[in-house]
Amino acid sequence: MDRDSAFKLLQKNLKNKNLIKHCLALEAAMRKLAEHFGEDQETWGLAGLLHDLDYEETLNDPQKHTLVAVEKLKETNAPEEIINIIKAHNSEALGIKRESKAEKAIYAADPLTGLIVAAALIHPDKRLNSIDTKFVLNRFREGGFARGSNREQIKTCSDLGLSLEEFVTLGLSAMQEISDELEL
Repeated sequence: MDRDSAFKLLQKNLKNKNLIKHCLALEAAMRKLAEHFGEDQETWGLAGLLHDLDYEETLNDPQKHTLVAVEKLKETNAPEEIINIIKAHNSEALGIKRESKAEKAIYAADPLTGLIVAAALIHPDKRLNSIDTKFVLNRFREGGFARGSNREQIKTCSDLGLSLEEFVTLGLSAMQEISDELEL
């Protein structure tokens, strides 16, 4: 599976423009994390891109989230590693353990991207390039801010040996690199 075919598959299955942008953001974050750890950027990036492939279809049934995507991905002969990484981002609902570094990364990075987007949107010019790690960390500490971004899940970045500050810096940097695609 290459990036172009993965993106086409994503567009075929998701209609919500903001959800597609979320997938692009997680792809960028996963690629940046893979680069940081000296891992396969393509594999990690594709898992990030496709992690919510079935989100619209399974919206009302979180127990099926990722499982429908897995079936679709098996039809495309997607590598088992990508499938396992994708399942790991919904590991709590599926009752599975996150074992590989990539599985731990996707679990922690998924809500981080939402927090970073929310932080950018409250900045006066609503641009990713106008915020920094400190700004995001200050929003992180505001319990009522971006409630959908699970702080406990983000803090599992420690399972990767990263401090919260390092993790936010990597995620923000990745998203700033594709700010035009994200329209932020």
